[in-house]
Amino acid sequence: MRSRIHSNLVGIQNTPTISAGKKFQLDDLIEAQQFDREILADIFEVAREMEKVEKNSPGSQVLKGYLMATLFYEPSTRTRLSFESAMKRLGGEVLTTENAREFSSAAKGETLEDTIRTVEGYSDIIVMRHFESGAAKRAAATTEVPVINAGDGPGQHPTQALLDVYTIDREIGKLDGIKVALVGDLANGRTVRSLAYLLAKYQDVKIYLVSPDVVKMKDDIKDYLTSKGVEWEESADLMEVASKCDVLYQTRIQRERFGERIDLYEEARGKYIVDHDITVDVDADPRAAYFRQAKNGLYIRMALLKLLLVGW
Repeated sequence: MRSRIHSNLVGIQNTPTISAGKKFQLDDLIEAQQFDREILADIFEVAREMEKVEKNSPGSQVLKGYLMATLFYEPSTRTRLSFESAMKRLGGEVLTTENAREFSSAAKGETLEDTIRTVEGYSDIIVMRHFESGAAKRAAATTEVPVINAGDGPGQHPTQALLDVYTIDREIGKLDGIKVALVGDLANGRTVRSLAYLLAKYQDVKIYLVSPDVVKMKDDIKDYLTSKGVEWEESADLMEVASKCDVLYQTRIQRERFGERIDLYEEARGKYIVDHDITVDVDADPRAAYFRQAKNGLYIRMALLKLLLVGW
């Protein structure tokens, strides 16, 4: 597979275009369980080629003539702009709505399925963020165009997990044998759920689950890790865990997931703050990878759009 990718992408530094090749294995990108190690390695190789496209050409035209619809039922800045930038870097065009929950036909009572069928007629690929877990799977079952899950409630956020693993690989230099602390709102954090699924693909990984009691990781993820032979340990002590880890993956306590239970939110918020004792305090620390992580998201999403629309 890798040799095939290389032959398709050879000479990329000297030309703004990339040739289409064999069809990508996946029709939609809904959840982290869809990937195996081989697909992950291949996507990461294409992402590295996307770095060259972004840095060394005035603009690729590989997706010229393609339209991407970003349908966001929850607010987003980074994810939506990352996808839109990725599409435009490859010569494609974007149709966008940032708050479809309030400013679309959904506010008038239109079903998700009807909205997707309508948007399908306008676009070649749909990137969707929704407040309900499972919404992306419903959308994919409704349409013939590819659907990318950009976050579905407390469910999953697979493209974030892909860029997270890609970043860990670039920063640490390996994925087998690493120790990772997942910190914060583990009950509602779709990013940590997806990341846990992907980390389980690698060997000798240990995961520390660090959270307040009210937002502990749900049993389905812990059971999955156990079933895959991944060692995991729960803790409420970030200071103790931090010294044992290669990676600290910090997530926020998500106010929007608590509904009316403000008391539980207040109980959980502010428990774990990463500063020089263990917030722009750490921005200058060379170990702080979050800005590089955000840029890696552009390369991963460029790779995914290319693969889903024109193949390897």
